[in-house]
Amino acid sequence: MSRIGNSPVKIPEGVTVEVKDSLVTVKGKLGELTQEFSGIDVKVEDGSVVLERPSDDNNHKAKHGLYRALINNMVEGVTNGWTKELELVGVGYRASNQGQKLDLALGFSHNIVLDIAPEVKIETISEKGKNPIVKLTSHDKQLVGQVAAKIRSFRKPEPYKGKGVKFVGEQLRRKAGKSA
Repeated sequence: MSRIGNSPVKIPEGVTVEVKDSLVTVKGKLGELTQEFSGIDVKVEDGSVVLERPSDDNNHKAKHGLYRALINNMVEGVTNGWTKELELVGVGYRASNQGQKLDLALGFSHNIVLDIAPEVKIETISEKGKNPIVKLTSHDKQLVGQVAAKIRSFRKPEPYKGKGVKFVGEQLRRKAGKSA
């Protein structure tokens, strides 16, 4: 039994949810998101979205919780938005942006220039004595996570000194170095 799928998704003021055929569209002040679904019945009733599954088949149970979580993330995204922050740990690691172009200096012989999708707002914070921070904001949770993972993949944190690109608040597994 999916406990997540059974709870309805409340629709806040200023958000509209439309269900047509096998497509859910959520519109809010920050944007519009769509999601396809299959095998589940989605209904909008009394200011909330209710999901029902036709049987207790394992596939239906899995999709029940999945689509409820996706719709909830869409509603949350168009009302408040999603934010990911990445921290650049290392001597000489820098980040700057010109519009939607992110310029990263991560210790390679050249800078990495990345074009960011227009739906994602990007901000770089560089304070003296602190590690540079790249802040990504959007209404689409999946897109923010995908862009953040791409940036992190350029230089993953290494386990000895912790140098690299990491999420703010991420706990790293550290290793002891050579014992003398």
